[in-house]
Amino acid sequence: MPQEVEESKETPRRGGTERGRGQPARNGRPAAAGPVFGALDLGTNNCRLLVARPQGQGFRVVDAFSRIVRLGEGISATGRLSEAAVERAIEALKICARKMQHRGVTHMRNVATEACRQAANGEDFVARVARETGLALDIIPPAEEARLSVLGCQALLDPACRRAIVFDIGGGSTEMTWIATNRGAAPKILGWTSVPFGVVSLSEMFEAADRVTPETYAKMRGIIRARLEPFDRRYNLTPAIAKGGIQMLGTSGTVTTLTSLSMGLTRYDRSRVDGAWVTTERLLQLCRELSDMDHAARAAQSCIGVDRAELIVAGCAILETILELWAVPRLRVADRGIREGLLLELMSAVRLSAVGDKNGRRHNGWRRGRPRRSHD
Repeated sequence: MPQEVEESKETPRRGGTERGRGQPARNGRPAAAGPVFGALDLGTNNCRLLVARPQGQGFRVVDAFSRIVRLGEGISATGRLSEAAVERAIEALKICARKMQHRGVTHMRNVATEACRQAANGEDFVARVARETGLALDIIPPAEEARLSVLGCQALLDPACRRAIVFDIGGGSTEMTWIATNRGAAPKILGWTSVPFGVVSLSEMFEAADRVTPETYAKMRGIIRARLEPFDRRYNLTPAIAKGGIQMLGTSGTVTTLTSLSMGLTRYDRSRVDGAWVTTERLLQLCRELSDMDHAARAAQSCIGVDRAELIVAGCAILETILELWAVPRLRVADRGIREGLLLELMSAVRLSAVGDKNGRRHNGWRRGRPRRSHD
């Protein structure tokens, strides 16, 4: 996948979204069409933004941004966010702030996850972000992260399945959620766990940027398995999966990248990857092939590139462990998650409090004291 992605045309999102296209105003800004929502997810590895307008029971994306910032780089050794990582993140956040101002965002929520949870200077970073970008970041707990990820992915749940395991392999942690699909209603979370290892933290722990020996790869998988087995026992997942009717849904750069490779794509194509089904056998094959390559060979693969090549082996170790522990025949792939969950939740809240929001005032996104736009 590309290191940075910017999207300025309006695109519909599946899952409650209706197709349509707004018309820009003559000044280059989108035509006024009611409230505009922003959702920002600052993770251990990536900074991601979506800007959207409500449409039907879903939304239409009008702008998007994604950049690898490596905020959590080195945190496993120092316990702190490094100055270089902070500066990379703030540079990306300034772009996000400008995009939201340009699009006239009226309601937003900006969240930070594992890197800021772990770092001793996480709160100092949040304060600096407010000073330098005007954005208010919420450091959310793992349970909130898991819930938002499920909310963002719920349109991809198979109504024919009674239960589902939804997982999100992040940069600093991996969230696992066991849910009841509740046909025709919002899914119910039955249990969840947060494994404090993601692609960045696991890579750094085993220095997995270049070639990884089979012994090291086995150790990586062993650490993840030891963290997942208590979750499996607590909710009796293995017996439940053996009975059938359980869906596995994965959202992460690891899953979308391997799906792209499985499809033979020369460039990443979200419209083909999001919602796709891939067999477990094919994913396990790709995990083993990539784990046996050196950095140069991985970087030469389509849809991986230099930066992701450093992290993909750790992602494969996590994914392979999940798929072997819970042996479902196939996995559904989601290129969506926390940001989509944030947008849906914000829009739902505004619908419930429409009277209080008629003036388009901003919500939970700009720090206090930030100069307001003239229409606020």
